[in-house]
Amino acid sequence: MDASLPVGVFDSGVGGLTVLRAMLRRLPHEDMLYLGDTARLPYGTKSSRTVARYAAQAASKLVERRIKLLVVACNTASAAALDDLQALWPELPVIGVVAPGAKAACAASRNGSIAVIATESTIGNQAYHAAIRGINPQARISAGACSLFVSLAEEGWLDGPIPEAVAERYLAPLFREAGPPAPDCLLLGCTHFPALLAPIRKVLGGETRIVDSAETTAEAVEEALFGLKALNPRSGPGQVSFMTTDDPPRFARIGAVFLGRPLSAREVELINL
Repeated sequence: MDASLPVGVFDSGVGGLTVLRAMLRRLPHEDMLYLGDTARLPYGTKSSRTVARYAAQAASKLVERRIKLLVVACNTASAAALDDLQALWPELPVIGVVAPGAKAACAASRNGSIAVIATESTIGNQAYHAAIRGINPQARISAGACSLFVSLAEEGWLDGPIPEAVAERYLAPLFREAGPPAPDCLLLGCTHFPALLAPIRKVLGGETRIVDSAETTAEAVEEALFGLKALNPRSGPGQVSFMTTDDPPRFARIGAVFLGRPLSAREVELINL
């Protein structure tokens, strides 16, 4: 494996930039190539068959540009298509966000009762149930689909009365009906959801631990590259390239919130899948 090649990352939109942000902190010397399939989002309301097709097309575009590892920074695609992607490119390491997210949630929960919120597709195929119980067979899991969170995040409606009302509507029944014991940990099973941390925290209060898969996924990527002896040996910072399937100015505007730094539309390449 050529250690100088970039790491490829894709998501249905800009939410996966939270994963990219964590990877850039942990792996500052690596080149990164990010693709947001904004023309076809959200993936979370699509069938698993459709998501698998979209994921294969997005991954193929990254593979064409030569990458050394693929990160599926979309919970829905990780749940529906990870095995397919590994079968399509058996020599390419493929890392999804579901397993690292489950690991983080199990580590954070003190009483073994975990609430999971994600898209309709991810909740429907119970990918997080399987991943969490693979780590802690005794875990109590309550789960709910929060599809409107994706739209709010993509619109940049991250705080205020509307996001708070939506969070209350989704989360209050989930936590009220789950006990006893009530969940002491909330797993954000969609990379868009961390952008809505403020209204989520306002609804839940300060006692519930909230985790997402970004940091744990970045750790898994680092471990994989180290094991493959494929860490970039350069001493300086790596380069990051961005691609989107629709409206680079919008991608840059909303993506800057998730990335945590200004992002210019000139940095974003428009592509077709």
